[in-house]
Amino acid sequence: MKEFGYRRAHDVTGALALLAADPEARFLGGGTNLVDLMKSGVERPALLVDVRELPLDRIGTTADGGLRIGATVTNSDLAAHPEVRRHYPALAQAVLAGASGQLRNMATVGGNLLQRTRCGYFTDVSKPCNKRVPGSGCPAVAGEHHNHAVLGASGHCVAVHPSDMGVALTAFDAVVSYESADGPGRSPITDFYLPVGDTPHRETALPPGALITHVSLPAAPVAAHSRYRKVRERASYAFAIGSVAAALDIEDGVVREARLALGAVASRPWRARAAEAVLTGAPADGATFAAAADAELAAARPLPDNGYKVTLMRNLVVSVLTELAGSDAR
Repeated sequence: MKEFGYRRAHDVTGALALLAADPEARFLGGGTNLVDLMKSGVERPALLVDVRELPLDRIGTTADGGLRIGATVTNSDLAAHPEVRRHYPALAQAVLAGASGQLRNMATVGGNLLQRTRCGYFTDVSKPCNKRVPGSGCPAVAGEHHNHAVLGASGHCVAVHPSDMGVALTAFDAVVSYESADGPGRSPITDFYLPVGDTPHRETALPPGALITHVSLPAAPVAAHSRYRKVRERASYAFAIGSVAAALDIEDGVVREARLALGAVASRPWRARAAEAVLTGAPADGATFAAAADAELAAARPLPDNGYKVTLMRNLVVSVLTELAGSDAR
């Protein structure tokens, strides 16, 4: 591991100044992703700016009935918060589905949103990778890709985004707020993650040197009736091979509103707009749920060894929606 400096920031302005003074500096939250990448040589910061003591560790309600979640709130505290569990249960379930208890105690909301891909070629510095070295190639296209993207990928990168939390936040229209040298900024989470295109090394719309300060969840009554389901290759402490965050509002057997996001299928959490369009105003039954899944997955372009994901995701979407419909008392 390369030698590095360490500074502890006590306010947002000071944190931004420390990062601006050194182009090789990085913000440090829980360190559960960054430190791993430093050990493997993928990240080689000259300075770590610790932001854990900044006053960004609170969860509060907003005037419209939504939530404001500080960037240094730990994953454990987020999942345990009564307002999250009551009004956005899929978010609590998504957080608890990720990592282990010890890691959730350290990992932060801001860090979770910025975690890097777990593609083996990305984390192996002896191999080419367009995310690590733009223009060097993507060996996963012809190599090991059984858990790689089936939606929104390109020939430049087929890795998937690893966050469980991000999938639920995407379903509920979260907004990411940040501070930068040019002042504060906000980005809807669907715009925060950039399409992979031919620049896979540019993963988010966060300006260089910016610091995420909080995430806002707008009031969404439908979110109170939500579920998160994750399929993985072992029972715990594993990244998803497919996941779904879903919410339904059903009245008289008809879907009034639907929210749906998919995980582990693309380079970013995937908002299933085509599926939502099929669901809205349609009968809340198996035929509708299957049609919604098929509409979203019609754009899938699997690689030779990950076509199973299309079937898996179709079945998972139908299963989660059926469960939600069956538990709706109205």
